[in-house]
Amino acid sequence: MGLNDLLYDPIRHNNWATGSLIEFCRAQNLTAEQLEITGVGTFGGILATLDHIVRCDGSYLRRIIDRPLDFVDAEPAADLESLGHWNSEAGALWEVFLTQPIDVERVIIVDNNTRGTRVGIFIAQAINHANHHREQVCAILTGLGIEPPDIQAWEYAWESERIWDLPATGVTG
Repeated sequence: MGLNDLLYDPIRHNNWATGSLIEFCRAQNLTAEQLEITGVGTFGGILATLDHIVRCDGSYLRRIIDRPLDFVDAEPAADLESLGHWNSEAGALWEVFLTQPIDVERVIIVDNNTRGTRVGIFIAQAINHANHHREQVCAILTGLGIEPPDIQAWEYAWESERIWDLPATGVTG
């Protein structure tokens, strides 16, 4: 098992969870006002926070793969459909990234050429950052009286068949 194999589930879960949250919000037919409501300690409203998650994920990814991603620098997304498309685009590029050898020690220069950081840190930040902000969106939804979707890794595992029930053995406790 190589490094890439260890990263499949965390990276795929990360993209799936963001996509699931975007699709959930689309299905709720939230009003423009609801999409702008913020919560204590949140980045911004639902749309702004989801936009931030998707763009930052793309920003980390473009530095890792050293390839431009148009949506990262585009105008803020006006709707959840655009965000869903951009998230899918990033997911496809993460999949390509996972097929290549990963040098987690490769240095990426950031902050106007004032800092260097390792690829492994960008991967960790992409996952941590998205988790943090997805929870903020879920908190806003809860505040609106809407039960947010289950976007834990366990739910991803069920949907991707990475977890399953074992057959009964006939032994009772």
